[in-house]
Amino acid sequence: MQYMPFNFHDINVAAGFNSPSSVKSYNNKSFWFWCRALFQRMQSTIKMDLPEEWRGGIEDFFKWCLFSFGYVIISENDEFGRFFQPGTLSGYDFYYQPRRAIISNPMYNAELEISKDCEILKLTPDYYGCFDIIEYYAEKLSTLDNAINMSLINNKYAFLWGAKNKAAGQALKKMLDLVNDGEPAVIWDMKLSNDPTDKELPFQELRRDNLKESYITTDQLADFQTILNNFDSEIGIPSLPYHKKERLVTEEATIRRMDATARCVTWINTLNTSLDKVKMLYPDISLSFELRYDPETAAEGVTE
Repeated sequence: MQYMPFNFHDINVAAGFNSPSSVKSYNNKSFWFWCRALFQRMQSTIKMDLPEEWRGGIEDFFKWCLFSFGYVIISENDEFGRFFQPGTLSGYDFYYQPRRAIISNPMYNAELEISKDCEILKLTPDYYGCFDIIEYYAEKLSTLDNAINMSLINNKYAFLWGAKNKAAGQALKKMLDLVNDGEPAVIWDMKLSNDPTDKELPFQELRRDNLKESYITTDQLADFQTILNNFDSEIGIPSLPYHKKERLVTEEATIRRMDATARCVTWINTLNTSLDKVKMLYPDISLSFELRYDPETAAEGVTE
């Protein structure tokens, strides 16, 4: 495809969809890096025992569909055997639950009746996936990641010296070379101490005082860890508050454990409830789910 630069109108249209237009939090490599990292972190929270024919690369697709779309359609036929697929739900019963599942695959298209031709295995009660959680925290981590990079660059402090003439400049360069080579002492000609014409110093230095007080990278890294801990707490990975230096007391650990497992307990309950319906239609299916981190023991070793 031939490259064609954006014109003024195209740039205005692209920038107009972002507010503020100068901040592009979601359309950069750092954001997608964190989406990928957080997704892999999220899918580690639930242990899945899948049928033998769904393992390997197919298992990766199963996890992607479950966490991305929030549910999968499970059915079977003579051509594909027992299978799962992402799809679209339609129709409502008396309790506003979906009645039909539509599968649109390059190799298979069908509209199936739920509880008769197929069943729905869902992760969340509202049939939504979990990428809203991933994108929420990925945007914050990506934004702070850029701030940390800027802070690291700005904290690379170098000597800023001004030379009154060429000879003084060359002398400064030579002295810095000797210092960087590890010389224990650097000696310069005393004639350079004062300009022979006006008796003024040939060197001037621009100093950046209180460098330690302006070093905010440590605070940013602490905030970075706090955001990552908040994500872990959101999805059910045990974590301790970054600012908590001493051991947690029992009540604090209990509250932290309940907070960290609220969503994952909802997910596992929804999975197992919908799995019961799947097994009513397909009693011989070999499928089970359990949390990787037991909510009852997640805080062991951090209480006193």
